Amino acid sequence: MRVLGVDPGLTRCGIGVVEGVAGRPLTMLGVGVVRTPPDGDLGSRLVAVEQGIEAWLDEHRPERVAVERVFSQHNVRTVMGTAQASAVAVLCASRRGIPVALHTPSEVKAAVTGSGRADKAQVGAMVTRLLRLAAMPKPADAADALALAICHIWRAPATSRLQQAEAAARAARPARLPGGGTTVRKVIP
Repeated sequence: MRVLGVDPGLTRCGIGVVEGVAGRPLTMLGVGVVRTPPDGDLGSRLVAVEQGIEAWLDEHRPERVAVERVFSQHNVRTVMGTAQASAVAVLCASRRGIPVALHTPSEVKAAVTGSGRADKAQVGAMVTRLLRLAAMPKPADAADALALAICHIWRAPATSRLQQAEAAARAARPARLPGGGTTVRKVIP
């Protein structure tokens, strides 16, 4: 599986592409950062993020895109920029029909380091080790993007099985009729 990880940000949007399957060595195919000037107007900055992500999608043709889920921070301005960059990444992938997964920062940290409270240095060190890199990717946004891709590759098989089980359970559940009655749906495998 080839996954493009996106660590969203309006000034620095980390991008990393990892290929592999759970339980096997992973390979980094590319890593970088899409940068926009902090003093630029919002519209042109969002267009620059979109163009950067589109270029990575064109070059690497990922099967999945993993984006860091935006969480509440103390600085509302930072949260807004992160959310806007995240939406651009989701839009770019969805426009192409590429499935998108959102992962929380603690979920990514736990997947890569074993601790949901790991700091950026620990995440970078583990990304370097897991991908057998000569040096830690810089800046931290780039390493975080690779960590997102790794997290998604490792979690995808379990997530897929869970989604299949939930779909089967919904299909086997009796349908509710108006007025409170039920009817049994026949499930054909």
